[in-house]
Amino acid sequence: MNANLMTEYEAVIGLEVHAELRTQSKMFCACRVVDPTQVEPNAAVCPVCAGMPGVLPVVNQQAVEYALRVALALNCEIAPTSIFARKNYFYPDLPKGYQISQYEQPLASRGHLTITTSQGERRIRIRRVHMEEDTGKLTHVSENDGTKKGYSLVDLNRAGVPLLEIVSEPDLHTAEEVRAYGMALRTILRYLEVNSGDMQKGVLRIEPNVSVRPVGSQELSTRTEIKNLNGFRVLERAVDYEIMRQIECLRSGGLVIQETLGWDDLQGVTLPQRSKEEAHDYRYFPEPDLPPLVIEQGWIESVRTNLPELPAERQRRFQSQYGLGKYDASVLVADKMVADYFEQTVAAAPGVSTKSIANWLTGELFGLMNQAGASIETMYISPAGLAELLQMVGRGEINQSIAKTVLEEMFNSGKPAPAIAAERGLRQISDESAIAALVQQVLAENSEQVAVYLSGKETVARWLFGQVMHLAKGQGNPQVIRQELDRQLREMKDRV
Repeated sequence: MNANLMTEYEAVIGLEVHAELRTQSKMFCACRVVDPTQVEPNAAVCPVCAGMPGVLPVVNQQAVEYALRVALALNCEIAPTSIFARKNYFYPDLPKGYQISQYEQPLASRGHLTITTSQGERRIRIRRVHMEEDTGKLTHVSENDGTKKGYSLVDLNRAGVPLLEIVSEPDLHTAEEVRAYGMALRTILRYLEVNSGDMQKGVLRIEPNVSVRPVGSQELSTRTEIKNLNGFRVLERAVDYEIMRQIECLRSGGLVIQETLGWDDLQGVTLPQRSKEEAHDYRYFPEPDLPPLVIEQGWIESVRTNLPELPAERQRRFQSQYGLGKYDASVLVADKMVADYFEQTVAAAPGVSTKSIANWLTGELFGLMNQAGASIETMYISPAGLAELLQMVGRGEINQSIAKTVLEEMFNSGKPAPAIAAERGLRQISDESAIAALVQQVLAENSEQVAVYLSGKETVARWLFGQVMHLAKGQGNPQVIRQELDRQLREMKDRV
């Protein structure tokens, strides 16, 4: 991003986020929701989601409740009555020729989400939260005969899956803010257990609407929409590129065209797909086969009462209850499974500092998971297992260095820490007489360095400490070694 150009122009960005809801069945029919990567194409299709004539949709109550959870978590106002509408457009993966969505009267509106960036906290307004059905999926196949011919395959397993669209106001101004918003929203959806957050599978798709204007201007300029971004790195790169593309276009005297864009991650560029539609292009009208959706206030309050502890609340609690800093707490609560794992480890490890547990979890354990491509749910080490390892360190049975070796073996084999330490002879040496003998041997074998120490260069003691640890094969108790080394060196100094 060219900082000089950003002093002349300001980006104005709004986000549309499409989140599939984790219901058992589809939005308007009884077909089961399936993982398209695990089942045959078109295995979960019926006359309703296939758009056959004469069939009638029925609203999925669970999908409505999930949508209410999200809307309330985003501080939205819930409409007592909302209307489903037909959004008309033809596309091969939309079998009916229209999509059932909400337009003029959505489920919820006027909410907000607070994000944190390097510039501090910002409140981003939520314009609307509405329900709709997802489309099918197209797979384009090219012939390999050099003719550039090809064909497209349609999989309707995803057609009709409940979809929640969350639309922000154009309150975002940088790619960093866009990424922070997307990540914060994804975390909330996962805490609410309404969406897995697995962007690679397409269950969460983000579409930024980007425009730029001279700094100081309050007018909204022509915008472009980047479709179906399925990763935060991709999201940030695409927004950064599109901001600079529009600025350079305006600086050269050109005009930004309102259009829908795709993102080519290999080339690192946005590419035109089609002209950007306006609402009237879709010819919205109320869905004649569905009555107005009336939400009773008692249902709203019941959903509100049963909302789980949300990430922002949990972060504040981690700071106050466990004495963690803001950064450590934010890292832990960013993933609900990680936050749960931390609290379960704390409960299983009385006497171990919460800061130490946080450090081991976000440092050593995260490192092992990243290296192996594993997750907190799939790895072998349970919270009780990590607690047992850290309690062994606290009791002086193993030192920090050995504990890291044991942790890696636990991660790879699933064996408990005491068994690994016993099998590999890794128990820490804390016996005072054994350590006294090791210190005595090191001092006897390194008389020149001892003489330097006695002459006044006391920093040599650190080197001697390292030699004792080496002689103990890393299994010596550092505290006992340090005390015994200091004692023997003092005695030698007193005799000089």
